[in-house]
Amino acid sequence: MDLTESETDRDLREAARRFVQKEVRPVAARMDRDDWFPRDVFRALGEAGFLGLTVPEAYGGLGLSYTAQAVVLEEIARSSPALALSVGAHSNLCADNLARNGSEEQKQRFLPGLVRGEKVGALALTEPGAGSDAVALSTTARRDGTVYVLTGTKQFITNGPVADVLLVYAKTEPARGSRGISAFLVESSAPGFSVSRAHDKMGMRGSPTGELAFQDVRVPASQRVGAENEGVGIVMGGLNVERAVLSAIPVGILAECLALSVEYARQREQFGQKIGRFQLIQEKIANMYLALESSRLLMLAALTAVEGDTRSGRQSSAALTFASEASTRVALDAIQVHGGYGYMRDLPVERLARDAKLLEIGAGTSEIRRLLIARELLGAGFDSNDRAA
Repeated sequence: MDLTESETDRDLREAARRFVQKEVRPVAARMDRDDWFPRDVFRALGEAGFLGLTVPEAYGGLGLSYTAQAVVLEEIARSSPALALSVGAHSNLCADNLARNGSEEQKQRFLPGLVRGEKVGALALTEPGAGSDAVALSTTARRDGTVYVLTGTKQFITNGPVADVLLVYAKTEPARGSRGISAFLVESSAPGFSVSRAHDKMGMRGSPTGELAFQDVRVPASQRVGAENEGVGIVMGGLNVERAVLSAIPVGILAECLALSVEYARQREQFGQKIGRFQLIQEKIANMYLALESSRLLMLAALTAVEGDTRSGRQSSAALTFASEASTRVALDAIQVHGGYGYMRDLPVERLARDAKLLEIGAGTSEIRRLLIARELLGAGFDSNDRAA
């Protein structure tokens, strides 16, 4: 694995950093305070090319790697993990998934608008009674001539309340369990689709999350993604890529917490000296650096693995688990370094700590990811439950 950042990724990082400084950082606090999704900034991301990094050029994208996608998410996450989460759900879970698995007609129809940011994308998998049991779906898709009729409820869907295009998983043959799932492209304008409610969250505010209802939504058969009853492969491959790419968000949180803590420790004086001279503060800063660099290395390994095979799960689970738990711990340490000021909403470390916690829960909880790692290491006979996600 080559750890040297390529010239393309280095240039992309600089471009993303300039964009974030100009467009994202000024609105990050408002996003959190008002739970506000900045559509104008989202469209600007599309115009700048940041929403279709892995989408082939034929559909308006840049045709770059998952590492490039992670570079941009990391830079966005340093200012707004919430916006990075929405961008990840849009560009990776929806657009990249469609680019890998959709038909030529589907890609021509849906990808250009998603890439330009004219349409917001989402993936709808999780359900109220399922949670980590990702394929224990109750939502059904009944064939009726040239259409499928979707009925059911989806829960905790990132971008759900604002999405225009959703990649939805439903049971087309419920008796077959996980082998009876199919994927569909559903437009939010379809009759019978509605947002039941938008959730009021502890963190990641400004990244809309909601409960969605499908009441006899008629979806043309031409909008089924992949073959009927073969959606589980799309689910699992997508989750592995998702975990690898989204691990960039906690890496971004780690990088920002370290930078803010170093700056504060250099400036803040107590007892007649800079607090950076206190050994306990130095220990915290050193541990932040260790967490950041370790998380980044695991992320790069996971990205390399899924570039070669989207079925590679161990590295992705390890990267997101380690980085997410590290970001929660380091964000709390950053608050400690900042003292009373860190606990105030005037400074961003309080928000980063609240945002970090979700990453131990989303894309499969830390506990589920550990099970996946262990079962892959133990091998045949220890993977009796392949439904956990």
